[in-house]
Amino acid sequence: MGTQQHYDVVIIGSGLAGMSAALSLASDKKVALISKGKLLSGSSDWAQGGIAAVMDKEDDIENHYNDTMVAGTQLGDAGAVRFVVENAPAAIQWLIDAGVPFTTEQGGLHLTREGGHSHRRIVHAADATGHAIQTTLIKKIHEHANITVLEHHIAVDLITGKHFTQHGEALSQADAHRCYGVYTLDNTTGKVNTLAAAHTILATGGAGKVYLYTTNPDSASGDGIAMAWRAGCRVANMEFMQFHPTCLFHPHAKSFLISEALRGEGGILRLPAKPSEPANSGHRFMLEHDPRGELAPRDIVARAIDFEIKRHGLDCVVLDMTHKEPEFILEHFPMIFKRCLELGIDMRTTPIPVVPATHYTCGGVVTDLSGKTDLPNLYAIGEVTYTGLHGANRLASNSLLECIVFGQAAAAEILIQPDMPTVNLPAWDESRVTNADEEVVISHNWDELRRFMWNYVGIVRTNKRLERAAHRIELLKGEINDFYKNFRVTSDLLELRNLVTCADLIIQCARDRHESRGLHYSLDYPNTSPKAMPTILSPKN
Repeated sequence: MGTQQHYDVVIIGSGLAGMSAALSLASDKKVALISKGKLLSGSSDWAQGGIAAVMDKEDDIENHYNDTMVAGTQLGDAGAVRFVVENAPAAIQWLIDAGVPFTTEQGGLHLTREGGHSHRRIVHAADATGHAIQTTLIKKIHEHANITVLEHHIAVDLITGKHFTQHGEALSQADAHRCYGVYTLDNTTGKVNTLAAAHTILATGGAGKVYLYTTNPDSASGDGIAMAWRAGCRVANMEFMQFHPTCLFHPHAKSFLISEALRGEGGILRLPAKPSEPANSGHRFMLEHDPRGELAPRDIVARAIDFEIKRHGLDCVVLDMTHKEPEFILEHFPMIFKRCLELGIDMRTTPIPVVPATHYTCGGVVTDLSGKTDLPNLYAIGEVTYTGLHGANRLASNSLLECIVFGQAAAAEILIQPDMPTVNLPAWDESRVTNADEEVVISHNWDELRRFMWNYVGIVRTNKRLERAAHRIELLKGEINDFYKNFRVTSDLLELRNLVTCADLIIQCARDRHESRGLHYSLDYPNTSPKAMPTILSPKN
């Protein structure tokens, strides 16, 4: 039997969004911070490029706002975009005050430029910004007496009024429609614990693992999106799954991102050279797709690479940095250089083989500017959300920024809310048994889901492909839900259940959008509609 624990705030997810909220709350609240693995196991730690913020006198807030709206193909919510870009400089200062070792030059911050940005405004720590931030904040998390860290815990489901009614308890309409906390599976004991909280924050990241090829860590299984949907929250814009143009293509490299910053610093995309020619002599193709060339927004670059790979029957294209001084490469991209060299690729003399891969979930749980969802006492922050910031395509380096701005905004909102009385919650039903013979079916369904999502709901879509995907998803949902009802929960089963829910939401949104815009490109609807509208789904329950 698992335990029941009580907190003021439970934060599900230990990336930058979750840590920002925890540190902003802990002076006044008792906080539990839940991590699937170790604290450094999420996407934030993998972030290479940096954080976008206006920190240079040649730049201004209006430029950052306009670049974000253009990248999002005017689908971004004006209020959300302005809120984030206006709070960006303060977010950077908060990190500086926390001790994050950003790269500097001549006494000031070194600013780089990435695709879609009109100015240099990317604050970074060499090419391992996420790691530098996370390791700095983790120290503060561990030092704070009011923060309890629960590592190797995976959320099973949010606790709502339905869990009381299933145990025969009668609730008022208001009490029936709110969040009371979360059930979590402790992977070190195999027990499901009950975490009661006055306020619950989803900071679980995106759903990149729904696709076969992704730059995301294994933890990116859309848990928060799926749990919020099951709890009755609206979800929006799930069709806009961002494919990063440049993931390292190598049989021994899993999910290794080649940062946008390489193209920002002059990297050239080429077709692979013929065997008899110099390695850096392949045809440069991006200018044939967009006048901005390699600095076009990610959706355009990813589609261009996908087009060239299919047109020429290639496995990959290459990103060429050989024209840059070796010292420049070693100074600005030490981590990428080291990893490539381990795999036999010297980026000083040899272009890097790259392919597009799923990178970022631009849609998610609908929230307001303080992180509130449709369910009282439930908040969502970071990649798990749809705030309106990203529109149809996220501008590079706005993601870490979003984590801090909304992590602090949700914390500020919670701190002004009245205290909630402690409630004893129904315990998790531990009566279900494990059937080890069925584990192979879970792995088979996982593989089938990711493959047909890649083939049918990828960079280029058609009505027929989406119809096939919708048919397969219904079959998988039935099988997986049957497993969930009858067998003891495991991490693999929970993640598969959440991924199939997210895949279903992506397909529904894609079928509802009868145009091509940003990251959603349909051969059946190649034009962009005059009016930009989000795709909002409402659960039936």
